[in-house]
Amino acid sequence: MTAYALWWIAAAVLIAVELVTGTFYLLVIGVAVACGGIAAWLGAAAPLQWLIAGVLAVAGTFWIKRWKRNIATKTPSLPGLDIGAQVEIISWGANRTARVAYRGSTWDAELLAPDTPQKQVMFIAAMRGSVLILSDQRPAAASLSRTITA
Repeated sequence: MTAYALWWIAAAVLIAVELVTGTFYLLVIGVAVACGGIAAWLGAAAPLQWLIAGVLAVAGTFWIKRWKRNIATKTPSLPGLDIGAQVEIISWGANRTARVAYRGSTWDAELLAPDTPQKQVMFIAAMRGSVLILSDQRPAAASLSRTITA
């Protein structure tokens, strides 16, 4: 079997595996390996084939990493869909904590501020892990977005 056929088979396998992972890294490496196959097809020596594939794989990997970082910084973080939702207090505990009924389950909750009054019905102001942070008033941004979408 010719060298370029081996390169292209390796590239096809890498690209096929990329379809399962979805990270884009194997796609870039697969394209780099395919370029090594093109170099072999054009008659380049084996060290030059490896050099082309290696340089393109490293450069492409750095490019994908940079691209993903740029996408992550440009994507606005949206508030959670639970922010502003109304919850019913089941019981108040020590240190101004509570158990609340929300979405068919019971959740641990804490008050937003020490001076927040304890009421029977409260609103989710934030979430810290699986702990709901409660306020006695619906957050302004949540009420605005609910008004717009309603």
